[in-house]
Parts: sequence; C-alpha cells; structure tokens
Amino acid sequence: MVNKLRLEDLEVYKISLEISNKVWNLVILWDNFSRNNIGSQLLRSIDSVGANISEGYGRGSKIDNARFVKIARGSLFETKHWLTISQRRKLLSDTEIKEILDDIESLLPRLSAYINYLSSSSNKK
Repeated sequence: MVNKLRLEDLEVYKISLEISNKVWNLVILWDNFSRNNIGSQLLRSIDSVGANISEGYGRGSKIDNARFVKIARGSLFETKHWLTISQRRKLLSDTEIKEILDDIESLLPRLSAYINYLSSSSNKK
C-alpha cells in the first residue's frame, strides 16, 4: 500500500495531537501525587491514540492499519474514563472536562469512519 497522504496530514492524527496537548497542559499543573497517579494514566491513554494511529499508518497494510486504529479508539474510551475520575476528584473543572470531551466526541466518529474506510477498501482486493 502506498500512502498518498503523510501521517501528519491525517485529520484523525492531527486532532489526537491537539487533544493530547490540551490534556498535557492541564495535567502538568497538578500536584505531584495527582500527576503521578491519575495524570500519568490519563496522559498515557490519550498519547496512545496518536501513537496507535501512527503505528497503524506505518504498517503497510490497510488490515493492520485498521487494527491499530481500533486500538486507538479503545484508548480514547480509556481517556474518557480517566477524565471522569479527574472530574470526580476535582482535578479538572467542568469547563475543562466539557472542552476535552467535546473534542473526543468529535474524534470518535472520525476514527470509526477511518476504520470503516480501511476495512472496506481492504476487502475489495
């Protein structure tokens, strides 16, 4: 498979990086205990989204790519879990949570559409 777009041009990748940076900018301000326990889990899950999109993109087949994008989508749901924990423990404000969740809800259908594209085009071979 020859990719016509660079990884950096993929909308799902760019959005995942934006969300990741927003989360980083919030978590970095937390106290050490919160940052080391909840913050590290939250950051790992959101960073995993872009990392899995990247890895799938570089795998060379649409089947492998779709598999990694599914993992990315799972990491996005994990991120939602850690955001809920962060909100309940009053580490993030309702406004901060809403902004990040809105971004996630915007990315989820795009990831699903990308998976569908990769899956349907790989079945046409």
